[in-house]
Parts: sequence; C-alpha cells; structure tokens
Amino acid sequence: MAAACGLSAANNYFAQPLLEVIGRDLHMSATLSALVVTVAQVGYALGLIVLVPLGDLFERRRLAVTLCAATAVFLCVTASATNAAMLLAGTALTGLTSVAAQVVLPFAATLSPPEQRGRTVGTVMTGLLLGILLARTAAGLLSDLSGWRTVYWANAVLMAVMAILLRNALPRLRTPAGLSYPGLLASTAALFAREPVLRWRAVLGALSFAAFSVLWTAMAFLLSGPAYGWSESAIGLLGLVGAAGSLSASVTGRLADRGLVHRVSGTAALLLLASWGLLALGGSGGTWPLIALLAGVVVLDAAVQGVHISNQNLIYALHPEIRNRLTSAYMTSYFAGGAIGSALTSAVWGATGWSGACALGGALSAALAATWLAERHRAGRSRRES
Repeated sequence: MAAACGLSAANNYFAQPLLEVIGRDLHMSATLSALVVTVAQVGYALGLIVLVPLGDLFERRRLAVTLCAATAVFLCVTASATNAAMLLAGTALTGLTSVAAQVVLPFAATLSPPEQRGRTVGTVMTGLLLGILLARTAAGLLSDLSGWRTVYWANAVLMAVMAILLRNALPRLRTPAGLSYPGLLASTAALFAREPVLRWRAVLGALSFAAFSVLWTAMAFLLSGPAYGWSESAIGLLGLVGAAGSLSASVTGRLADRGLVHRVSGTAALLLLASWGLLALGGSGGTWPLIALLAGVVVLDAAVQGVHISNQNLIYALHPEIRNRLTSAYMTSYFAGGAIGSALTSAVWGATGWSGACALGGALSAALAATWLAERHRAGRSRRES
C-alpha cells in the first residue's frame, strides 16, 4: 500500500526538475513551464473532490485498481505530448486519477487497529512522501539518460503493474454511505461546517503544502540557473536529500499514538519557519550556501510531514465510517494550497527570483505558525469554559 501511494503521488512531481528541458523541447516560456506543476496539483485537487468520496459509496479495492489503471493510460498521453496543450492535458488527467493514493491511505487506516493507526498512517505516508521526493531523482536521471519522456513511460508501466498487484493483495471493503453521488459530494462539503477540527487542520495543511510547493517549484530554476548550473539529473538527486526529511513520517506517527500530536504540530510549524532562513542563504551558489540550502531542504520536508501526519491522525479519529469523505475534504484543501503556492512562485520568480520565493515561503510558514497558535488558544478557552 505504501508503494501504491508512492508511485501514484510521484506522477505529479516528475516535471519539477525537468521544467527547463521540457520548456525547450516544447517551446514553452518559463512561466508556462512552471504551470505544469500547478496544473498537476489542480487536477489532483479536483480528483480529491469528485473521486475520493466514492470510497464511501463503492467497493474500495475496485476503486483503487481502476484509478491506478487509468493513471497508466494518462501517463502515456503526457509521454506522447508534442505541444504544450497536450502536455498540460495529460498532466491534468494524470493528476486527477493519481488520487488513488488518497483511496489507499484511509483504506490502510481502516484495516489498522486503533492503537496502531498512527504507526500505520506514518508507514504508508512514508511511502507516499518518498514517491513525491524520489520522483525528482528518477526524473532527472532518466532525462539525462534518454530524454524527459522516459520517466512518464516507465511509471505508466509501473502503475499498470500496481493495479494488478492491488487487485490480488487487498481485501474487498465496502462501507456504503446510503447516499446518492450528489448527496455524497454535498455531505463532504458540509463536513467543513460541522467539524471544527477539520477546518483548522485543513488551513494548516494548505499553508504547509503551499510552502512545500514554493520550495520545489523555485528550486529547479535556481539550480539550473547561473548560481549553480546543474543538469537535470543533478537537480533530481536533490530529492534524495529531501527524502531524509520524509523518513521522519514514521516517527511522527508513533508520537501521535502516544498522545503528542499537538506538540508535533507546533514543533513542525516552528521548524518550517526556521527552514526558510537556511534556504535564503543558498541563493548565491558556492560551498557554504549549498550546505545551507541542503540543510534547509531536510528541515522543511521533515516539518511539512510533521504537520501533515499530525493533521491526518486527528482527522481520521473523528468518524471512522466516513474516512474517505474526511480525506477528500482535508486533502482538497491541502493540494489547493499546493497549487496556490506553485502559482504564486511562478509570478514571484520572474520579478524577484530566489529571494522573493524565500520571502513568500517564509510568509506562508509564519501564517501557519500563527494559525496553530490560534487553534491552541481556542482549544484552551473551550476547555476552560466547559
């Protein structure tokens, strides 16, 4: 299940170290190339809205298998792109069906005993996060070997294989909601009005993933530019550095099982803010700036995962019977934040470059820390009044 989540999530991040080479090949401007990342995240957000809630309506194994198979088809469209329109369409459709990861994740939480849920979520999330980060490494290496299209062809094959493996390995699971599809979507939207924990955690998730997207969207332009002059494969290898931060996901899950979820959130928020100070030092090129840049990447990725996994543990504990709808509501906000972060980076980069991107990331991280403090203040006041 961790592998399925990783391969599904990876699809939306292959383009990040390849933006410049894709732009050259398809005659796209830097601004249009950066929109490839935004389109992937918008497609993913749409899939979270319209497809993930189906897990509370249909048999979950069949839904996961169908989404993996469809993703394999749409990856072939992206790999075959001959112009910007075809590339963006293939990317959007791939993002739409890559939400298989968000069907498998609550599936895993449902199959796990309550006392081990944090550990299970952390383990599966480790696979998902490694997929996101190592996607850049695979894309860069394969691009240098045989062109940017290769990684899309390769993952199309892997997603087809994963559809077969999930079909054979997962049990059948159906928890019918007793609603029509429009009613299902309406009930998902209504969760924001009904569940204050979901509202707060959706904002925290959106801000953290917006900051994450700022870094990884701007990074390709920084490292391929005059300050560093790296190749696509070298840029992709930076994903290995980010992967070190993602390994904290399992530890975060275990801490959540011990009742420390709010402390994890607060610590992660402060680390996220601090990471931008290190990242800002990395804009000039050279040995020490590179060390600061790499340290900032590790701290930022660990912090984002700390926020995300603590959010999921709190949300999944609300109502086990509607986990797919809770996932849909939360993850829609999460990836909407990512899309906004990428779009803002595209605008900021052209005007102010790396310094502007770091200022943007720092502002988003400061907003996240302030939101966490506001949530804790509200929770403390509610306890005193009760």
